[in-house]
Amino acid sequence: MEKEGSLRLRRIAIKEEEVEPLEFIEEMTSHVDEVQQMVLDDILSTNANAEYLQRHGIFGGSIDRKTFKSKLPIIEYENILPDIQRIANGDPSPIFSAQPVTEFLTSSGTSGGERKMIPVIANHHEGTYTFFGWLIPAILNKYISGLDKGKVLHFFSTKTETKSLAGIIMRPILTSYYKSSQFLCKHYANINYTSSIPSIHCTDVFQSLYAQMLAGLADRLAIFQIGSVFPPSFLQAIRFLELHFQDLAADIEHGTVNPQVTDTAVRTALGNILTPDPENAAHIRNECSSGDWQGIIRRIWPNTKFLDILVSGAMVQYIPSLNFYSGDLPLASTLYGSSECLVGLNLYPFTKPEDIAYTIMPNMAYFEFLPVKPVDDIGQIRAEQVVDPVDLAHVEDGKEYEIIVTTYSGLYRYKIGDVLRVAKFYKKAPQFQLVGRKNVCLSIDVDKTEETELQKAIAAAELSHLRPHNATVLDYTCYTDVKTIPGHYVIYCELLPTNYSENSSFSRIIDQCCLTIEESLNSVYKSLRAYYKRIGPLEIKLVKSGTFHEVMDYAIARGASTAQYKLPKCVKSTWMLEILEARVVSTHFSPGVPTWSPCPQQTMASNG
Repeated sequence: MEKEGSLRLRRIAIKEEEVEPLEFIEEMTSHVDEVQQMVLDDILSTNANAEYLQRHGIFGGSIDRKTFKSKLPIIEYENILPDIQRIANGDPSPIFSAQPVTEFLTSSGTSGGERKMIPVIANHHEGTYTFFGWLIPAILNKYISGLDKGKVLHFFSTKTETKSLAGIIMRPILTSYYKSSQFLCKHYANINYTSSIPSIHCTDVFQSLYAQMLAGLADRLAIFQIGSVFPPSFLQAIRFLELHFQDLAADIEHGTVNPQVTDTAVRTALGNILTPDPENAAHIRNECSSGDWQGIIRRIWPNTKFLDILVSGAMVQYIPSLNFYSGDLPLASTLYGSSECLVGLNLYPFTKPEDIAYTIMPNMAYFEFLPVKPVDDIGQIRAEQVVDPVDLAHVEDGKEYEIIVTTYSGLYRYKIGDVLRVAKFYKKAPQFQLVGRKNVCLSIDVDKTEETELQKAIAAAELSHLRPHNATVLDYTCYTDVKTIPGHYVIYCELLPTNYSENSSFSRIIDQCCLTIEESLNSVYKSLRAYYKRIGPLEIKLVKSGTFHEVMDYAIARGASTAQYKLPKCVKSTWMLEILEARVVSTHFSPGVPTWSPCPQQTMASNG
């Protein structure tokens, strides 16, 4: 009987036995350790001839967890970059997986200033569909009945694709998913989106957003659900409406399509749904021209029940803006994942943002958790010195861990970089809250700028622009300002000497420092800044002499160690921000945009 139960659990886990989505969740969360063992066995047996496994002394798939952990090291991206470069350059060997690599998912994380390239195999998006297209709709319908009777206005963003030297496609995970058979044949077919496939696939930002907004406005009374994956793209859409509502209303009034939309497929798809609607156009004009944008979503789309948008981790900073424009509509933050693999679901999607916790689904990958020390007073995450990782079934309530994954595509004991805190349990599955990313100090969208990278960028600006004028950077800290749309990086900087702030020529020099810093940041930042317009110009705020001494004194008064105090390179606390803002003597913005073009990465050749 026990063997029969295990066989059924396996059939359910790999979806050979059909069950309802909510039953699937119950089965997975009730048998966490058993499913995890199945997943590890499947990965190792399927990839038994993988070069990477054999290199570490694993021949054949039947080994226990202890042996697996003793033979395979915990790794980061840089450890496997030479192997990834071999694949990108055309090496057909089964390096990570028995199945050939079909594409690289370009991660929002970076290495050496370039996007990380995560190799995946042909069926990778079965897991993506399981989350996005199968489980999440069932969870949402559990709490709000009748969602399938309305339409969904989701603002999709498809990025440009490139290819490696060997011709392997390189693109972000969402772009890859939106073009996959799983999305086109199953997900999109089962959900009543207002956006057409041509508008979703269009990589021209203006044309894509115009078409999606126009379709959503034309059918605004039928929409029950609005959202985007991340808040910045959603707020970009609202800003777009603010700038272009007159043109959009004119198209709705006359049943036409703006001539600035030149993509033939996009125009055809819009032409199939548009008919003249003067009454609708008048309502849109009246609401958008009033100057009052608070609660605009409720007024334009009055039947909307919630916003489907991720507001955990770094995205919590956008909640006030989302509440302002939506009129405090409920926010549903439904999932947690990464380019490497999707990880967890929010089984209570309408809980308060501060209570969001993701239930890790044990069938998605094999998970391990490396204990870390809690975030300290200055916002730094530090790993324990000598600690072994624990399995998914053995994490402890209230503890914090760095997540490690072993995936079907052939990543083995790979550190994603996220730190999670165990909040509670559902059945036998832990529910985690996202604490943050290790070493990341700035993030507006999917950009992740690390402390060392920012330090090098500031040093480059100092060398190019300040040293020739006998000025240096005494110290600095940074902050992400999302009160503006789009949000932007802010650097609070104290210079030596300090008597330059009223010098107009020196002011222009600081402006150039802003641009040099942007030019020195990673390609993800530069693409979002220069092409997708999802990040605004970088800002430097010069502060009075002694400002950072005052910050230190206040931190020590709050209990920080005098001997161990270091100025945090990212502002995490309200009190620190208030001190800095009160001591700003001048503000400076980047006068241009950093250079970026969507060309293939050519860094592989020297490593081939």
